[in-house]
This record gives sequence, C-alpha cells and structure tokens, in this order.
Amino acid sequence: MKVILIKDVKNLGSRGEVKEVADGYARNLLLPRGWAVEATPKRLQEMEQRERILERRARRQEAEAQKLGQQLEGTQIGFKMAAGEEGRLFGSVTSSEIAAALQARGFDIDKKRVVLEEPLKELGDHQVTVRLSAGVKASIQVKVEKEG
Repeated sequence: MKVILIKDVKNLGSRGEVKEVADGYARNLLLPRGWAVEATPKRLQEMEQRERILERRARRQEAEAQKLGQQLEGTQIGFKMAAGEEGRLFGSVTSSEIAAALQARGFDIDKKRVVLEEPLKELGDHQVTVRLSAGVKASIQVKVEKEG
C-alpha cells in the first residue's frame, strides 16, 4: 500500500514522503496512529501543489535575503563605551545591541542572526557577520570607541 507520511517515522522516512509499505503495517500502525494517510491520486496532487507553493515561498525568501544582504553589506555602526587604560571595555557589545542598532537604521534583523563567537570587549573596528538565510551572509563593520 502506498502511504504519505504525516510525521517522521523511525526506520521508514520523514514527513511528506510517499512510501510503499505492507498493507498490514499501514492498516494496523501507520493509519490508526495518524502517522500516515493513504496515497490517493487526489492527495498526491494536493501534496505536489503544496510543495510547489513552499518552493516558491522559499525562492522568494531567498531573493529577499539576497537583497537585504546587498543593502547590509559594508554597513558601519558605532558604539561609545566606557573603557579602561588598555582599551578593554568595562562592559561588552553583544549581538542584541548590534541587532538593535541595525533595527534603528531600518534593517529588520533578529539578534540570533548576528554571529559573534563572544561579545566584543575591546575598542576598535570589528568585522561581524550577519546570517540572513542558509546561504546568504553579510559582513558589517562595528566600531567601538571610548566614551568621553
């Protein structure tokens, strides 16, 4: 029997896949538990249509990320922070502060997209990567200056 998996099933497949399984396995386990539905021509057609819609949406989001990445590339933001004698900050510049500064400039960037191994704790210029999607990254310049 052909079934369309609704959930990931261990040792069988992942959600959205069409699998050929034994009739008893489908009738006694997969269908009653709601893990799969029978693969009728109508359901297969609906699934293909859903996949096309998701693919179009993913392409549109990728194009928007590319556009945002081009706008964001080379952007410079600055912070004035209290620092000690050797240029070491008393606090630090975190990804949430960088995201807030970018949002103030009109970029809709979440703090989770700002890639920092650790918060910036020294004065100077720092290159920071912003991950916009799986394959799109932009590099921005963060300048940390001494306050006062």
